[in-house]
Amino acid sequence: MSDRGEVLIAIINKSLDFEILCSRHWYRIPVSSVEKWMKKRWPPQWLAFYQTKAFGLEAHSIRYYGEVEKIRRVFRYQLFPDEPRDENSQKQYYQIFIKTLKKLPQPIYSRRFRRIVFIPTTWEKFTSAAEINDLYDDSNLEDRLWAEFKRCNIPAERQEFITAAGENYALDFAVYCNKGNLDVEADGDKWHANPEKSVLDNIRDNNLKTSGWQVLRFSSFQIREEAASYCVPTIAKVINDLDGPDEGRVIPRKINPDETTYQASLFDDI
Repeated sequence: MSDRGEVLIAIINKSLDFEILCSRHWYRIPVSSVEKWMKKRWPPQWLAFYQTKAFGLEAHSIRYYGEVEKIRRVFRYQLFPDEPRDENSQKQYYQIFIKTLKKLPQPIYSRRFRRIVFIPTTWEKFTSAAEINDLYDDSNLEDRLWAEFKRCNIPAERQEFITAAGENYALDFAVYCNKGNLDVEADGDKWHANPEKSVLDNIRDNNLKTSGWQVLRFSSFQIREEAASYCVPTIAKVINDLDGPDEGRVIPRKINPDETTYQASLFDDI
């Protein structure tokens, strides 16, 4: 049970899937998606549901969740027996049954109406999240840097997927600015001590730069010991050089690392 996930943020992008969830209390995930995105955090104890643009006023937010009751591995034709049998019928899914569908006291919103993939997270992060970016649970280094972003009111997006020079990349932190964009990477020392990884990072950074991105990389030591004194001032300078974060303001806002802010969680009284 030690490898079992706590909460899995799943994607609802069709009204039919939401109707099935409400009426029959089950949700489906392709087996291939589990193996790609959440193999080490499977199976979950809870499911929460991110609704995409198909849901109008409820779009780009998490509003519903439920406790997992049982999971079974099935073929698509077992889920939808009325569909015509074809090659797609043999696709395998995990059919996840929940006990009851509950509603959060406050939605967890995506600030930029972004596209996300499955997010395995903890119950603590789920119940304290003020927005989507608070949910990510991939790295202690990223959490440390994210705390500094929130303290200084820097509007970053975590695990942002973009395309640059024809390649797809997941950015640790993306900051969209008025005159360009910034990618901030929290480099784990074990990962980047490998020369082969350094070569890949070099190609990646060059592709991003030719697509209008600035790239900053910080080591484990810098993030753990110098986050406030070095990392944040460096990030703030680049953002300010790019004419501030893109927030639709008439007068761009400058980032001041000495300013602090607070984000309420979804269970706070506001």
